[in-house]
Amino acid sequence: MSVSGVSDTTAAQVNSTTSPSSTSNNTDIGADQDKFMTLLVTQLKNQDPLNPMDNAAMTSQLAQLSTVQGINQVNSTLQALRSDQASQQSVQATNLIGKGVMVSGNSLSLNTSKSSDGTTTVSGAVFGYDLASPADDVSVQVMDKNGNVVNNIDLGSGQIGSFTQVWDGKDDSGKQLADGDYTFKLTATSAGKTLTDSTALNLVAVTSISTGSGGTKLNTSSGQQYQLSDVKQVM
Repeated sequence: MSVSGVSDTTAAQVNSTTSPSSTSNNTDIGADQDKFMTLLVTQLKNQDPLNPMDNAAMTSQLAQLSTVQGINQVNSTLQALRSDQASQQSVQATNLIGKGVMVSGNSLSLNTSKSSDGTTTVSGAVFGYDLASPADDVSVQVMDKNGNVVNNIDLGSGQIGSFTQVWDGKDDSGKQLADGDYTFKLTATSAGKTLTDSTALNLVAVTSISTGSGGTKLNTSSGQQYQLSDVKQVM
């Protein structure tokens, strides 16, 4: 901030005595006000008696002070809101530890588990998709680790939103496939055209959270990190 009519030497002297050493402190509302008033008083003391500052110039400089104060107050308020939001996100993310969440991805993990009575086994892999616009038809191709298509799944029409499905682990002939990692390709069409705004979702397990300059992040068992905004569903 500057006050017209004050020499560079005088302004430098005032700044050297009123400016904090830290850059962040220069945005302090009280410091800016003190600096401005010191400069203004210095200008009034050193003005030419035969050519004093007119009222319009005084009003203009006071308006500058008011503008800077307003900007600093807005910045201070936004910073406080940002801190509150970060704290709320951390608390919200903590509640996801130990749970599965659906995020963008095309991975499938096929696992076999026994029923409570121990007499039957159930295989299944959870996957999902997100549609930004309605689809006439939604289909999925499941592929093994070599990229070979092992199952084609027709899910029919779809509305806007996120949806979860379970693949039973069988191929097109009904044969049960081995447990392991698979991938899938999602295709959604409308009026015969492929929808580019459809997104494949896979299930990941949240093991912990991290906070820092990048915001709150979810850490998963696979070593990947996700933002809270990446989560489409919580299982």
